[in-house]
Amino acid sequence: MSEKKFITCDGNYAAAHIAYKFSEVAAIYPITPSSTMAEYVDEWAAQGMKNMFGETVKVVEMQSEAGAAGAVHGSLQSGALTSTFTASQGLLLMIPNMYKIAGELLPGVFHVSARALAAQALSIFGDHADVMSARQTGFAMLSTASVQEVMDLAPVAHLAAIKGRVPFLHFFDGFRTSHEIQKIEAADQDELAKLIDQDALKAYRENALNPEHPVTRGTAQNSDVYFQTREGQNKYYDAIPDIVADYMKKISAICGREYAPFVYYGAKDAKNIIVAMGSVTETIKTVVDHLNAQGEKTGVVTVHLYRPFSVKYLGAVIPETVERICVLDRTKEPGANGDPLYMDVVEAFATCKDIPAERKPMIIGGRYGLSSKDTTPAHIISVFNNLKAEEPKNQFTIGIVDDVTFKSLPILPEISILPKGTFEARFYGLGADGTVGANKNSVKIIGDNTDKHCQAYFSYDSKKSGGYTSSHLRFGDSPIRSPYLVTTPDFVACHVPSYVDKYDVLKGLKNGGSFLLNSVHDAATTCATLPDHMKVYLAKNNINFYIINATKIASELGLGNRTNTIMQSAFFKIANVIPFEKAVEEMKKAILKSYGKKGEDIVNMNYAAVDAGGNAVEKVEIPAEWASIEVQ
Repeated sequence: MSEKKFITCDGNYAAAHIAYKFSEVAAIYPITPSSTMAEYVDEWAAQGMKNMFGETVKVVEMQSEAGAAGAVHGSLQSGALTSTFTASQGLLLMIPNMYKIAGELLPGVFHVSARALAAQALSIFGDHADVMSARQTGFAMLSTASVQEVMDLAPVAHLAAIKGRVPFLHFFDGFRTSHEIQKIEAADQDELAKLIDQDALKAYRENALNPEHPVTRGTAQNSDVYFQTREGQNKYYDAIPDIVADYMKKISAICGREYAPFVYYGAKDAKNIIVAMGSVTETIKTVVDHLNAQGEKTGVVTVHLYRPFSVKYLGAVIPETVERICVLDRTKEPGANGDPLYMDVVEAFATCKDIPAERKPMIIGGRYGLSSKDTTPAHIISVFNNLKAEEPKNQFTIGIVDDVTFKSLPILPEISILPKGTFEARFYGLGADGTVGANKNSVKIIGDNTDKHCQAYFSYDSKKSGGYTSSHLRFGDSPIRSPYLVTTPDFVACHVPSYVDKYDVLKGLKNGGSFLLNSVHDAATTCATLPDHMKVYLAKNNINFYIINATKIASELGLGNRTNTIMQSAFFKIANVIPFEKAVEEMKKAILKSYGKKGEDIVNMNYAAVDAGGNAVEKVEIPAEWASIEVQ
């Protein structure tokens, strides 16, 4: 086995990386947040990158998602391994073709960054509404919960589709996983290539439409045979769970991480467990560790293979001691007795003959995270508290206050349960001011030049350019399983001076933490103009307060309003996550890579911004009397 290779990337990159290796054709039509998957594949094809068959992927961009799905269908009928990438309304436009692809037993793979559907309003953010709308198409459905899992398990979708003749929809949380940057272990292409069932691949190619041996397809059927031919596919779906489980075992042997259709984490003798899928399971694991360390007996089941839903593999992982189960869904199905995953789990236990009636657990359900609503450890603790209650609330919501139908659980104070030594930072910026780009560079610099684990997530409002942005970065010596916003930062930077009057930028900043403000004033004027509530917080929490006039420096250097490089340099100077000299060296390498083609003047201008950022930071002494200011 070759030496492990680590890369710092987001979930879309990981999915596109795998899709490219396994595909001969990709039919694309971009939609947020899946767009970069298609963009990566298109870029790699333009560069002549080879897939695992030694070929360059043929990329075709269509006029709509419906056209892309039609192109996938046609390509699969011709015997080419084909992928596409989509989300939200885009996936809904593909549904008619998905029925055909599944009905004809074609091994296509759709990679979906799951996103909310437009209902009472449009939302570009993430939940499972779109993929749940496709669960009746006949596609097998595979869920991944983190960037590493996307890299590890996306191959299972391709491998199982080839062997099982059932198309796969591989999905992960839009924005939360698709755009979260993590340092992960890259897949070994040579090891993956060995796992392809060559006999199944040969049979698929021989079954393709070919003028040398024509066949009739796409016929109409009447009531005399349609029903029978629908049922004739049952054997293929019955085989999928075992095929997926077998490939997951083989992937586990390659990567050293344990995977199965359902994975249990927690106490072996747990009484209360949560069943969920997607990124929230990473948060639940950290809460399970926290609660079990205090003597509780809790656990979580992560669902990977959602369709076909295997009662056998679910039952195999749930401890016999379990008394109560809470199923969390990231979608809302109005009018139903419960949301989809909840109903599947209820049905699994209702029909499971292996569990005596007296030992069948209580099962309740709840909703979370619609439109990327943040789900934190405090919310999960509220779920476990509800599960322990004498009469647990069923069909509840978390993370919101429902004062209309009163379905919400109490919102508890936030807690930090990160591994010791994890550094958290939060940055406030303006869409298109370069803050997000600078932070992406920062996390890559730290990920690629240290042994530290890292995570970066970027929160936008839907206006994007010109709108509010906040960047959330974490670094540490232990793996980071925290797919939620930074609420208890060690460091906060505010790149937009006016934000101090609009937002509570210091919220949650730890005692003894650092605050960096881009201020257009000198220290005395800055102190005089700060809101009183900020003065009190800075004084009472022993905050290290720094200012820099990045706006003036950028203007003098000819950078206009692009303060990002200056502020990035100031962050490295203050935070000291890696030695400042090393950070400067790597920032300048990134500048040369990004702007080298634009000429020496542009490169030198940005080099000067790096140097100025480190030199112009000024520490401000906080007057002791600020602590006694009475806030109106």
